[in-house]
Amino acid sequence: MNERITIRQVMLVDDEGKRVGLVPTEQALAMAVERGLDLVEVNAKARPPVCRIMDYGRYKYEQNKKAHEAKARQHRQKVKTVRLRPKTDPHMLEIRVAMARDFLERGDKVQLMILFRGREMAHQELGIKHCEEVAKALEDIAKVEQPPRIEGKRMTMLLGKR
Repeated sequence: MNERITIRQVMLVDDEGKRVGLVPTEQALAMAVERGLDLVEVNAKARPPVCRIMDYGRYKYEQNKKAHEAKARQHRQKVKTVRLRPKTDPHMLEIRVAMARDFLERGDKVQLMILFRGREMAHQELGIKHCEEVAKALEDIAKVEQPPRIEGKRMTMLLGKR
């Protein structure tokens, strides 16, 4: 910016966006000072470097504003957990499927967790059946990223957006 530009000649773009052409740095700086603006190096990698006459404070403000807006539009993906039991009735299963659908439509991943207690561990096929039912009900919007697996007294399956 301004006096920190040490190269002898620069490709100049004026404050209205018109290409002036190859200009000595001193002359470009004089033009910027005459207009009450700054000489800013826009593309340092080009030979000769491209400089533009602009208000540097406003330029930095606009860049920060664009970065802030981009960050605000971003959605952080989360893993939402939907808990079931092997004895969960069909109606409650439908409610949990609807909840998982909402999470997936929002852009989050869904971890289906089936909790076993006591002797229920002997009937793990009920948990696998629930996992298959949920995967089938959500196949239009989700794909199985991690098939059902048992970790202690829990069976988990991970669903992600298609």
